[in-house]
Amino acid sequence: MSTPGTPRPGDVQLVAQGVTFGYPGRPVVDGLDLAVGPGDRIGLVGENGAGKSTLLGLLAGRLHPRSGSVRRHGTLAVVEQDLAVTDEDTVGTLVAATGSATRAAADDLQAAIDGFDHAGGDVAALSAAIARYEHLAAWDVDRRVDEGLSRLHAPRDLDRRLAELSVGERYRVRLACRLAERADLLLLDEPTNHLDAGGVAHLTAQLRAWAGGLVIVTHDRRLLDDVMTAVLDLDPSMDGRPVLYGAARYTDYRFARDQMLRRWRARYRAERKRARVLAERLDASYEGLSDEWRPPKGSDPHRRATRARQHVKAADRLIERLEAQAVDVPVPPPALQFPDLPSVPPGYAGGPLLEVRGPRVTGRLDLPGRRVEVMPAGRLLVTGANGAGKSTLLAALVGVVGLDRGTRDVAAGVRCGVLAQEGPAERVQAPDGAAPTAFDAYARHALDLLAAGALDPDALVPVAALGLLSEADLERPLRELSLGQRRRFDLACALLAAPHVLVLDEPTNHLSVGLVDELTAALRATSAAVVVATHDRQLRADLADWPHLDLGGSDRPA
Repeated sequence: MSTPGTPRPGDVQLVAQGVTFGYPGRPVVDGLDLAVGPGDRIGLVGENGAGKSTLLGLLAGRLHPRSGSVRRHGTLAVVEQDLAVTDEDTVGTLVAATGSATRAAADDLQAAIDGFDHAGGDVAALSAAIARYEHLAAWDVDRRVDEGLSRLHAPRDLDRRLAELSVGERYRVRLACRLAERADLLLLDEPTNHLDAGGVAHLTAQLRAWAGGLVIVTHDRRLLDDVMTAVLDLDPSMDGRPVLYGAARYTDYRFARDQMLRRWRARYRAERKRARVLAERLDASYEGLSDEWRPPKGSDPHRRATRARQHVKAADRLIERLEAQAVDVPVPPPALQFPDLPSVPPGYAGGPLLEVRGPRVTGRLDLPGRRVEVMPAGRLLVTGANGAGKSTLLAALVGVVGLDRGTRDVAAGVRCGVLAQEGPAERVQAPDGAAPTAFDAYARHALDLLAAGALDPDALVPVAALGLLSEADLERPLRELSLGQRRRFDLACALLAAPHVLVLDEPTNHLSVGLVDELTAALRATSAAVVVATHDRQLRADLADWPHLDLGGSDRPA
């Protein structure tokens, strides 16, 4: 539990020292050191499965480290992805709990005033009570809660039962209440996942003005840029420990991270070269030893033995010297190697590669009189609120969803690579019920495409060549991979057939911020046509010069 208190300039709200947590053979957090003080806003990033939510639980005290310690000073507020609720809990339950700390501060101030008036009083106690009351802005908490519920589009009916709300609605109610509390330490898990544009703007303003310490798990690159004073990266590093980048801008963090990866890869290559040299010199030494052990006939046996001993000693000294200089450098993470994709199929006769006219899918999409076409090497950015029909339009373009009205045309020989929001569930289990490895599932996907006439065997893109997954991960059962690794695998499957058209639905979901940057650059440079539907603010900004189809809507999540 945190210890209530009034933070003073220079106070540290949280200290983590040597924190390690994990499971046998699979460390999640290893040797973390972190200090968070007033005004520190730490962005916690990393691939899905890297341990971000786990670390947030450790910092909050919900989980306990196997070694190391976490100490907190001051009040604590946490908003995790979901909330266990009872049937009796309502919106009013959370709102009432929000005012408890401020009401306690008001009561303490009144008690200090009464004690000062009646007994001469304790000046220090009165000063502390006033400072705490002002720090919490206790007189304004009800207005802040009401404003937060409104700006975040959270339910405002105090009698609404939390169990009846969606995950996003529950999150927004909790977020509004926690922001109103003005705790000394605030921990948030992916807060922009459930917010519309107006909600994100309100959250950003609140966080930028936050007086206490702040740690946020996020994949939102724009939020990192707008709010954070430092970035804690849980993705692989050379020493295996999390790395804290003291960068106030996202671009500075990415530059520092890329420099680290370049040094890591250069050092790994140098060590591999040193190992090869060692092996070659040892082979040469022992070949020389073998030759000296069999001198010409009639030579002195004593001289023969002496030469043999000299070669053995020389080889041993060589081993000792080279091994002393060697450094154990782990294998660096793979970098995206985007394939060279074709623009048009053989015999292309001109015109759009894909086209839909006036598409309608009952209850999901209706674009009367609209024509959506994809030309060779063309680009299209599709935006709109949740439920506006972005995913349905993309599915109609590639023929996954049939049209109730309108037409769809595709040029002869066009291959499409599709990244849906969720990968096909059948990939994780073979027809015989076995759990295929990622290699096996990729091969099965290739055979399915070949049987459907959607794959040219001479143009197949090997999964190991993409740099999306390590060979060790490719040898693991697909269902054992993390959500982020599965998303990487789905991207590999979209590239397998060397498509002429890439159709990507929310491509930044579940990917690390570093891979998103690499993928964005590749999509801008590829010779294939690309269609992207996204709500990601930074990706929309990065692709702002593309032709844009806005399907509209309220931009308010459920």
